[in-house]
Amino acid sequence: MDLGIAGRRAILLASSRGLGRACAESIAREGAHVVLNGRTAADVETAAAEIEAAHGVVTTAVVGDSTTTAVHDALLAACPEPDIVLLNGEGPPPTPFGRIDPDLWHAAIDQQLLGPLTFVQRVLPGMRERRWGRIVAVSSAMVKSPNPLMSLSHGTRLGLAGVLKGLSKEAVAENVTINQLLPERFDTGRQQQMAELVMAVKGITYEEARAEQEASINAGRLGRPEEFGDAFAFLCSAQAGYLSGQSLQLDGGSYEGLF
Repeated sequence: MDLGIAGRRAILLASSRGLGRACAESIAREGAHVVLNGRTAADVETAAAEIEAAHGVVTTAVVGDSTTTAVHDALLAACPEPDIVLLNGEGPPPTPFGRIDPDLWHAAIDQQLLGPLTFVQRVLPGMRERRWGRIVAVSSAMVKSPNPLMSLSHGTRLGLAGVLKGLSKEAVAENVTINQLLPERFDTGRQQQMAELVMAVKGITYEEARAEQEASINAGRLGRPEEFGDAFAFLCSAQAGYLSGQSLQLDGGSYEGLF
């Protein structure tokens, strides 16, 4: 299927590794030009070079913390009129609820709520004026079965989801869609880190920790990053113009609810 995004311009926050990198690969394969971002220069520059070589699109590397105004400026200098935006970022560290102090709450709010929303404020007016845009935020399917160690992440991600849902109801009239992707456990470095945390807490082996991750998913396996990237590409497609304000769960069939 031709997704109709060849030549479109995309800014992808936190896209040098993991699920963000998978999203960049999927839309670059469809011919979209991409601005990649991450905090580690070597990762971002390597990803940009590899994607450009593999897919023949224009890639630009912007290094830095995507929640800051300075990096927002750099991203928009590289791509002043993006058609596609991915709101992605590493979550705050798993922390027992009773140990979360006000400083941790404020840091999480800046990282996962205010940072993405201030960037949306800058790109959304232009998309609406040009009458074409796709904004996709990465949230978490696990919010539906909260883990108290993830309270920082769940609280801020739900806040972002609420604001984006409200924006989606107006922007869709100008062919600007705003959706969310809710991944369960995908086989990335993040899940390796989580397995190592479980090893330390439970005193089990890495293999046992990974087996626990897989057993908690109805599909019996971790998701593949390319599966996530291709779902993102479809939400960015011309064919997805009637799909907005939705949260697409990519969870290996694990959610027990009907809606």
